[in-house]
Amino acid sequence: MIIAGFGGQGVLFAGQLLAYAAMDNGLEVTWIPSYGPEMRGGTANCTVIIADEEIGSPIVRNPQVALVLNRPSLDKYEPLVKPGGLLVVNASLVDRNVDRRDIRTVLVPANEIAEHLGDRRVANMVMLGAMLSNQPILSLEAVTKAMEEHLLSRHRNLLPLNVAALQEGAKYLAGQLQSA
Repeated sequence: MIIAGFGGQGVLFAGQLLAYAAMDNGLEVTWIPSYGPEMRGGTANCTVIIADEEIGSPIVRNPQVALVLNRPSLDKYEPLVKPGGLLVVNASLVDRNVDRRDIRTVLVPANEIAEHLGDRRVANMVMLGAMLSNQPILSLEAVTKAMEEHLLSRHRNLLPLNVAALQEGAKYLAGQLQSA
């Protein structure tokens, strides 16, 4: 999978969290973070591969899943998602429709949900929760446990908010699927 957005949107943290959760559950993992030349505030993405068996190559040309947190990321990664794959879009920051019809698309107003929870910085966790409820790579419980075990001590105060954001993202998507 690819997680992409602006640096500072928690793109790398979301990918790292998935990697920790997968490792903690005995799975094979590759996590490759990448910043654009601008660093914080510029473009950022990370590739996360989770598998039952050894990973032969860390390169992903056509991801099964893409979480895109902004318009430039949608423009770049929409064409690359594997047919039949999943594209999760932060509808709060993307001002165009998804063109592809051969992939599943989920539009999540992640910023609005995060702001409702009290902090827009957890939009990445809202997106991650929405993805996990539709693509059961790992359970929400496994990701929550990884967050509890691996979150840096200086960020421990944000744990309840991040967990709530994961859960709200999953609930939002569940509501969308029931109404579809």
